[in-house]
Amino acid sequence: MGSVKDLKSKQELDEALNGSSPVVLHFWASWCEASKQMDQVFSHLSTDFPHALFFRVEAEEQPEISEAYAVSAVPYFVLCKDGKTVDTLEGANPSSLANKVAKIVGSADNAKSAAPASLGLAAGPAVLETVKELAKDNGSSHSVTPSSGLSNSLKNRLQQLVHSHHVFLFMKGTPEQPKVLILWRTSSVHPKVWLQQEVVDILEETDNEVREGMKQFSNWPTFPQLYCKGELVGGCDIIVAMHESEELKDVFIDHGIPVISKETKGSAKSGGISDASGLSAALSSRLETLIASSPVMLFMKGKPEEPKCGFSGKVVEILKEEKITFGSFDILSDDEVRQGLKVLSNWSSYPQLYIKGELIGGSDIVLEMQKSGELKKVLAEKGILPSETLEDRLKNLISASSTMLFMKGTPDAPRCGFSSKVVDALKKEGVRFGSFDILSDEEVRQGLKTYSNWPTFPQLYYKGELIGGCDIILELYNNGELKSTLSE
Repeated sequence: MGSVKDLKSKQELDEALNGSSPVVLHFWASWCEASKQMDQVFSHLSTDFPHALFFRVEAEEQPEISEAYAVSAVPYFVLCKDGKTVDTLEGANPSSLANKVAKIVGSADNAKSAAPASLGLAAGPAVLETVKELAKDNGSSHSVTPSSGLSNSLKNRLQQLVHSHHVFLFMKGTPEQPKVLILWRTSSVHPKVWLQQEVVDILEETDNEVREGMKQFSNWPTFPQLYCKGELVGGCDIIVAMHESEELKDVFIDHGIPVISKETKGSAKSGGISDASGLSAALSSRLETLIASSPVMLFMKGKPEEPKCGFSGKVVEILKEEKITFGSFDILSDDEVRQGLKVLSNWSSYPQLYIKGELIGGSDIVLEMQKSGELKKVLAEKGILPSETLEDRLKNLISASSTMLFMKGTPDAPRCGFSSKVVDALKKEGVRFGSFDILSDEEVRQGLKTYSNWPTFPQLYYKGELIGGCDIILELYNNGELKSTLSE
């Protein structure tokens, strides 16, 4: 089929980059279904573009290479020419990958090979048609965000959609008339859950952009997709399983979403460990042993490397961001534990995070604790993390991203003109950067002035070193030196 080679070392990659052929890298993971699907497309492309070198990189097995390209999710593609990175793609998008490969390999005429018949075998007729259109439009320019491969306008539209209602369902058809047999199961859930939900019919002709975009946005290749407060709950099987265990309704209740129930719910959950009445002594003992099996213990759906719902994935992401070592238990693998822990903890949904045997809460609580800094404080008080000085905290924040901007507000909603100008310059140069809203933390705001010996904001750092404020950044941008300064 194709001439794809598994990359085994950084040295092997460096040798390939020093050659004359374009290099295309596919960062993948064995547990990721989307990686496996895209690997078929990748293999076909290697056949149709024989003058380029195609390498697979197992992201978790090659951390040095993954870190060099800031890989944080799979599948992820890096396209290199003349030894330099010229383009990237995150997520499963066969048409976009084919078009990007065509652009770096040859001229617009050669780009017609972005839509070969062989690609259709891997990607299907709908994607094939899209690839053909992209190949024809090879010379046009598109405003694309480096993090997701989605245009800024589409990404904003999708974000607005998933946050426009507390519960949002993307499906084929409508609840009354599902267009796919499997959806009859999902749509039948809602009358029993007594929930009012907003539906987007992703089969409508005008919403084809939403249909394809949501696959990347959610990193979930199929429909339906159910969101709760902007977080992906899952697809059909997960929704049905949660409904049958009566957990779906509990998730909505835990997230403050009113449901119309024919039964009166019991007393509000306290989140504390109950007397576990009704549990056998053996099960209670087993649950307590599991909770104590790690200082930080997460009961979740799926595994940390392959979460089975968006809420579990969010907590895993937070723990990894904070560099917290934790144990986990897949509650989908053991229904006795799944049901028993709800009673023991007096908390009816998952994930559940425990620190030194004490229930912290679910995804909403953990997220709020991370934002406020309370999570690290609790971990320090419990002796899991050393107490953090202000200087340590500032150093960690500065090194949170290779390019880090301390600003007023956020990149999507700057709170001062100087911060807005710097964000605009970085985006125009295609620079990927992290940010921190200094208005949200007075300790950081005042401490950073002393630490950097720079009295105003914004402040831009690269690899831990202060570059400067608004005037310096704009001067570098106007002189064409900003991107090179942030890549040295």
